[in-house]
Amino acid sequence: MDFALSTEQLDLAGAERAWLAKHDPILHRRADIDDGPARIPADARKHVVESGLAGLLTEAAGGTNVDLLVLTEEHGRAGSAVPLAEIAVAAAVLERVGHPAAVAASAGEVIVIPVASAGTLAVRVAGDTLHISGTTSPATGLVDADHILLLAETDDGREVAAVIGAGDVTVSPADTLDLLRSWAKVEVDLTLGVWQWSFLPAGTTRAVCEQIAVFRAVDALGCADRLLAMTVEYAGQRTQFGSAIGSFQAVKHHLANMAVAVEASRATLWAAALALDEKEGPERTRAVSSAVAFACRSASDVGQLALQVHGGIGFTWEHDVHLLIRRIKVDELLDGSVREHRRRLVSATTVNH
Repeated sequence: MDFALSTEQLDLAGAERAWLAKHDPILHRRADIDDGPARIPADARKHVVESGLAGLLTEAAGGTNVDLLVLTEEHGRAGSAVPLAEIAVAAAVLERVGHPAAVAASAGEVIVIPVASAGTLAVRVAGDTLHISGTTSPATGLVDADHILLLAETDDGREVAAVIGAGDVTVSPADTLDLLRSWAKVEVDLTLGVWQWSFLPAGTTRAVCEQIAVFRAVDALGCADRLLAMTVEYAGQRTQFGSAIGSFQAVKHHLANMAVAVEASRATLWAAALALDEKEGPERTRAVSSAVAFACRSASDVGQLALQVHGGIGFTWEHDVHLLIRRIKVDELLDGSVREHRRRLVSATTVNH
């Protein structure tokens, strides 16, 4: 498959990288890192509104999952607390079901976070009402959400979407290794009226789960790419025996392995994003799960090599290496672990043959 980013996509990524560099999310987070979960800064929330990126996947904007990929990679590289992929995915789903909050969500005026909970909630339809109870899996950005978009399967196998005010449920922050983003679960026990929920076409929940899994891996890729750049720079500055350590053969091998892992992961994730835009069924699942499993494992490997090359300084609290590695580790485990995606890949391949 021949593929390259368009000039417009490169410009989009460049503009977002410039904004993130100017508003350095990690520097901002350092100021309150001991005070609780990371929150979306006011200037970042304003940026989401002014840039129009929240509505990227809506029909009016006409954006693609590849467009969202390049933006998500930049936010991962910068260590941003903004769950841009989740916000854009939620706005697109709301538009699809014709929800009244769709316009405000696509404009970024309200933050809606999707939580796709397959099998973790008890969901029952009774006439025009929907009863939901249970605790969702963790999601990022929930502590800043105005609304929560719950995607679930009912007890009779139908798929539903419910839009719930954040104040109507219990959002429980979770303690994770990740200090750069907030993670939380939603505890819900509600009966919703007909205006608060709707049925979804079969397969919608799975498609959203695959989208979020891809963008979780893209976030890890962004972190890995930054670790690579930091490690190359450090290897050129740190000296031993009168020479930069980057001139040593063993260190060169580490840097080369990191670069290969980053570029190969980017290629697989581009293929997965294209599959999200163009394909359905087992073929899309294969593209998604193979990319997520490979990219998340590779990002973890890059993190370990970055720590090894940095040596003692990489272990210090003041250095950013550990913050990016922590974020990668959470990306590796949530929205489908590497092992789970490998299992899905095997299943999808078996079904196809």
